[in-house]
Amino acid sequence: MRPFQYERAASPARAVSSADAGSKYHAGGTTLIDLMKLDVWRPERLIDISALKEPRMTRIERNGKALRIGSMVTMAALAGDEGVRRSCPVLTDSLWLAASAQLRNMARLGGNVLQMTRCSYYRDTSYDQCNKRAPGSGCAALDGSNRHHAILGTSDACIATYPGDWAQALIALDAVVEILGKDGPKSVPFATLHRQPGNRPDVETTLAAGDLITAFVIPDADWARSKYLKIRDRESYAFALTSAAVALRMDGDAVSDVRIGLGGVATVPWRATAAEAVLKNAALSEDTAQQAAEAAFAGANTLEHNAYKVELGKRTLVRALMDTAGMEA
Repeated sequence: MRPFQYERAASPARAVSSADAGSKYHAGGTTLIDLMKLDVWRPERLIDISALKEPRMTRIERNGKALRIGSMVTMAALAGDEGVRRSCPVLTDSLWLAASAQLRNMARLGGNVLQMTRCSYYRDTSYDQCNKRAPGSGCAALDGSNRHHAILGTSDACIATYPGDWAQALIALDAVVEILGKDGPKSVPFATLHRQPGNRPDVETTLAAGDLITAFVIPDADWARSKYLKIRDRESYAFALTSAAVALRMDGDAVSDVRIGLGGVATVPWRATAAEAVLKNAALSEDTAQQAAEAAFAGANTLEHNAYKVELGKRTLVRALMDTAGMEA
């Protein structure tokens, strides 16, 4: 780990005012410290925000159907919230199935959505070719071991998979991100927070230098019939090979509203709008669920080792849809 300056922020505004392109915010640190030890991230300054007590960053608040979740809330705190579990289980499922108990107790939700890829070519600096770490150097995964890599949202410059789970629920539910920047507070759709790699994989988000995520707002968190299904190599503490965040509203056998986010298969949190269009106002059956799955993966780009994700992703989505339909509303 390289030398860095340390600063403890007295307030969100002070944190933002002192941050620059060489700074990183430190809250739970479960990704930050890991990448610093690997010499992938080399920040000049750490701004510690872990002790901030700003209520709007530390609380879970309800206002009718709307849910506002402070960015400093831990994964464990939201996962254990019984009210959220009853009204919108996809939000809690996706956290219970992520990381380990120890990490969930430490990791804050603001940092969780910004966690970096688990691509070994990115995290191992002995590999020279990584456009995400060293722009213009190439992508070793294209011709290397790419079993865990993305098949949606990829480019010739990068196929690294976004690793998170909770983000799939957020993008499915049209979440909004509240941000404090140098020009003051602003709100943006969660769907615009992450950038597909294109020819600049090193630019992962639309955040400006110093921007601090303060909260997430789900305008409609009344989805009792919702679920997160995660398929992985082992049952615990493993990243998704494929996953699906599904929220349904039914009118008899017909789908009156549906939201779908896919994980483990894309370079960013992925909204399956084509699949939603197939299902909207249709009778939900194995056949229509399969049609939706075909639409969701119609644009997949596969390589030697990750082609299996197309079929696995389709089966994951079909199972998630049918399981969710069987839940009590």
